[in-house]
Formats: sequence, C-alpha cells, structure tokens
Amino acid sequence: MKAKSLRELLNQPGIIRAPGAYDAWSARLVEMAGFPAVYMTGYGASASVLGQPDIGFMSMTEMAIQAKNMAWALEVPLIADADTGYGGVLNVMRTVREYERAGIAAIQLEDQVFPKRCGHMEGKQLIPREDMVAKIKAAVQARHSEDFVIIARTDARAVDGFAEGIRRAQSYAEAGADVIFFEAPQSVDEMKEVAKTIKKPLLANMVEKGKTPFLTAGELEQIGYKIVIYPVSTLYAATKAMTDLLEQLKQDDTTVNSLSKMVEFPQFNDLVGVARMRALEKTFLE
Repeated sequence: MKAKSLRELLNQPGIIRAPGAYDAWSARLVEMAGFPAVYMTGYGASASVLGQPDIGFMSMTEMAIQAKNMAWALEVPLIADADTGYGGVLNVMRTVREYERAGIAAIQLEDQVFPKRCGHMEGKQLIPREDMVAKIKAAVQARHSEDFVIIARTDARAVDGFAEGIRRAQSYAEAGADVIFFEAPQSVDEMKEVAKTIKKPLLANMVEKGKTPFLTAGELEQIGYKIVIYPVSTLYAATKAMTDLLEQLKQDDTTVNSLSKMVEFPQFNDLVGVARMRALEKTFLE
C-alpha cells in the first residue's frame, strides 16, 4: 500500500521531497521526475478544477475525486490537502475515510474556520484549539489503517503569533497527529524553534516568494524537518509557459515560433504511456 510506503519513508533517514501537483498529469510528471512522493495542492486543485481561488470553493467530494484521480495515476504515495476537513468531527471522519479509500497515503487537515484561505493569504481565522484537537482525534479514530498518515496544520503564526502556533502544534501532536505542519514561520530562527520544540516529524512548506525563508531540502533536514513540499512550483511554471505561448500565438497568428518550448506528439505519447497501454492490450488479444 502507498500509505505503508510513506510510513517507511518517514521511518528512514533523509528528508522527503514532495513537489506539488494539481491533477493526475502533473502528478505523473512529478513521479516520472523521480521524486518519492507527490503533494496535492488544494490551491492548485481549486484553480485547475474550478478556475477559482483557494478560498473554500472546493467541496469535500470534489477534492476527494481529484485526489483519487491523482492517486490512481501514481505508484508513489500521494499527500493530499483536505482543507478544514469540511465540517465538524463527524465530517472529518467521513473525509478521512473517503481519502483513505481513494488510495491516498496522507491527509492534511488545518485549523482555519470554513471557508478557509490559502495559508499565505491575509485574513485567516482559526477555530478554537480544542476544536482542532477533537478533529485530530476523530481523524485518528476514523482511519482503517495506522499506516494512513494524519498531518495537522496550524495557521496560528499569522493570526495569533508564534507562541500560539507552538502551543497549537504541541496540542495537535499530543492529540495523535503523525506529522506537524507549522504554516508560514517567518524566520530561520522560528523554524529552528519549531524543530526544537515539536517532537513529531515536521513538514516544511516552500512557497516561492512566500512568508517563509526559502531553504534547500538539505538545509531543512539539518534544522530537523522530515518532509518538504513545493505546492505551487509546477502550477506557476505551467501557468507561465501557457501564458507565454498564448501571448506569442496572439501576436504571431501561429505557434511556429513556440515549437521549441513544446514537447512533440511522439514525445508526449511516450510520456503518457501509449506504447505501454498498447502492449498491455495486446496481451489480451493474442
């Protein structure tokens, strides 16, 4: 199982690098690049599925379907954003079960009110600490396999300050979260203090030009982090590439001048696995 694979990675030396993806194809590309895990970004999924910002538009069902499609396209574990869990403790339990049945290896739950906001946006609000503790306990009870990883995220740093973020992170660890995601620390010293204080595996969120210092995976590992995600890198790169191509097309009335920036038909077919599927089909027809 993929959840067991992620557990094994958590128990092995070394930091886990999990680039972000927002659909099945971007997830496949991350896997093909050789990374051991993929992170499903709700920020990217909201843009990809609905063309809308990450402010709570995606329902649990929509997120679970998107995560399932991504997980089914992969051999490596998928870590999936589940926002606030989409309600109270009973809703969280259903969300955990839906994600686990879909083949996801880890679920990420955060302590914002609903509708939530992207972690690096302004205007976030938090639920009471005890309510999030109850959600984490419900999530732990709801999972069928102990290999399924529960990631608890706190957004308290931006709302109530660093000290409250630490208090919440400690409470979530004590409630049974397997991994702690302390969102948006604002200095390397804060990151070191999180690693010194929280005695659970830690997830670092590397957002280009975000509020957190942008460190290498090696530097994060030295501080004490176990997982590093790059949630928006592929989304931003793809958006820039498509925008540039479309501007060139509008200007030139042709894509000839953009060919060097595209894959070709045979190359794409190779990447997407046409030959592999034809070979599989052939085994049943001979």
